[in-house]
Amino acid sequence: MRMNTLKEKIARKQQVFGLFVSIPHPIIIEMIGHADYDFVIIDLEHTATSMESVEELIRAAEGAGLTPLVRISNIERTEILKVLDCGAQGIVIPHVETLSQVKEAAHHAYYHPLGMRSLNSGRPGVFGKFPLTEYVSEANAQVMIVPMIESIKGVRQSPEILSHPQVSFVLEGAADLSQSLGVPWQTDHPDVREALNVLHETAQQSGIPYATVTRGIEDMTVWRERNVHIYVLGDDRNTAFRAYAQKRNDYRNAGGLM
Repeated sequence: MRMNTLKEKIARKQQVFGLFVSIPHPIIIEMIGHADYDFVIIDLEHTATSMESVEELIRAAEGAGLTPLVRISNIERTEILKVLDCGAQGIVIPHVETLSQVKEAAHHAYYHPLGMRSLNSGRPGVFGKFPLTEYVSEANAQVMIVPMIESIKGVRQSPEILSHPQVSFVLEGAADLSQSLGVPWQTDHPDVREALNVLHETAQQSGIPYATVTRGIEDMTVWRERNVHIYVLGDDRNTAFRAYAQKRNDYRNAGGLM
């Protein structure tokens, strides 16, 4: 099984950068890898991406030196099993509000004695090339569980959620958090910022790395001063759209057009 370089970097408290991937084409992953990102989060929550495409995206991530994580659409045995059998090195669980959600995901994601993931000798296990008893142990050491906390209920329950021993890091979801606080899309609202501060403090107290979805250089600077070193820089669609729009506007403005 491939080593999880993201897990190693986080353990060293190295600064790492990732992107959500919503465009289901391997060339997007290759471009992200050549842009020197550390990991991708392939999105199944807000896309219609097929499992066949997930496997191709993971294969592209492997070739580009990226750690492939997958944001699942729900905590369901079959989906977790399939994305891991495709080669994902971790799962991001959206809308976590209770410890039981993490427990269930871990039960499906890890082999005995940590869980009861169904045994298989597919591509992560190199199709049985090496002893599967070795693969099972290695898989348990490499797979990551990442709860995404994006509601005020999740923030309040975060001490319990982050107590689970298989949590690798916690990812904030300020957008949906803002909606749960009655201020949708106002991610800079004082109530949202305070809730994020509470989550960050809980993560520190729990010894769990905190990951932020950054919304600008200034935002990153604030979190870096608070010893955060895991950054998700939005998603591929918005990144591409803004780059396209900026380039067009630059040339249009250079031509004296409004």
